[in-house]
Amino acid sequence: MRTFSVFKRLGLVVGIALFTQCSLAQTRDVTFAGVAFSGSAASLSQRFPYSQQYEKQLKASRSSSYKRALAAVSANTPQNFNLSTSPISDLKGNDQALVSSLVVSSETVSVEHFGDIRKLFILLRGQALFFDFKSMNVVRSYPISFGYVDNFQHEPSSQEILERVRLVYEGSGDKPGLFARYASALATATLPTQVSRYLQVTQATLTPEMAAALPDYLKSAPGVQETWAADLVGEAISTRIGVPLVPFSKGHAVGNVMSMQVMDGDVFNLSLPKPDYEIEVDFKNVKKIKFSQSAGGASYVYGTYADIRIKEPLSGTFYLNTSLKNGETKVVPASQTYVDDFPAYYDSVNGMFVKLSETIAGKGGNWIKTAASATDIDNQIASTSKLMNLCK
Repeated sequence: MRTFSVFKRLGLVVGIALFTQCSLAQTRDVTFAGVAFSGSAASLSQRFPYSQQYEKQLKASRSSSYKRALAAVSANTPQNFNLSTSPISDLKGNDQALVSSLVVSSETVSVEHFGDIRKLFILLRGQALFFDFKSMNVVRSYPISFGYVDNFQHEPSSQEILERVRLVYEGSGDKPGLFARYASALATATLPTQVSRYLQVTQATLTPEMAAALPDYLKSAPGVQETWAADLVGEAISTRIGVPLVPFSKGHAVGNVMSMQVMDGDVFNLSLPKPDYEIEVDFKNVKKIKFSQSAGGASYVYGTYADIRIKEPLSGTFYLNTSLKNGETKVVPASQTYVDDFPAYYDSVNGMFVKLSETIAGKGGNWIKTAASATDIDNQIASTSKLMNLCK
């Protein structure tokens, strides 16, 4: 009788294990949808002109962004799910059908004049996005971006700009492009096995002093500055802590619905989940301070000042609530006649949130001790770290 009981229990354990494995296997099937663009389909040609031209070039050479993105993913296989290349239409009728796409959310191309020099700046931002094809709900999103800077002695032609846009997608030298960064995000991405807790940058404000330090291409249209700032914060948190974020919705979603069009022409309207936890950032100011001078040149510290809050809106609980400051050093040779301050300011701003994220992830040093104004910052970091783990 005892032997039967043991085998019965063993059978129950094996049955549960097999059921769990089957359930996990189902949740780990993800269909690859290729490359898509966010926002209204009618505005794509105006918002992504060079990306659209790049796609036409690929098709003329019997390739596509779908094939380039898939090649990148195939070279860096996802660890936590199986990626399928079956047509999305085959998913109709399934109880749950997860889909992933590289969703490009913004294309910035700017040429600035500095004497006889023309400075070309290209920035593509996007998301490694996962959504449920049945419910059309976003379930995971990892922000990614890649920027490229080049200088010319003449006004760059459209063809020269297009060639640099190609490098942003495909990579330049040892720097991975957007396709490879998407593949890297998928390689370590996790899928929720239960109801997720969602995190989102919901607010990014800039004072007039902060906005004045930005280049012209970030002042081109309403909302561009705020989106740039929110994406910068979100990407630092996502990549350094390994946590997904709900996409910043200003300018890309109306009524909490995000529109996206994949390259084959299909348009999807995806519902963005309401965040359980909100990140609010106020960018207050930047400062440039000379701290040393010699015959060879001068050294400057570029400082950034901001306030950050991470809270649970329903209860009003704050996990992180502090002012931050960060400085980065730049050496300017005496022979340099023109100094573009923004790259150094960017390093200072970006460095602030990279260092904060690394501290929350348990990888930071003592930077937070002097950077944060809150007297209980150690307790806040501990609470925020636990919160981030709940959102993975």
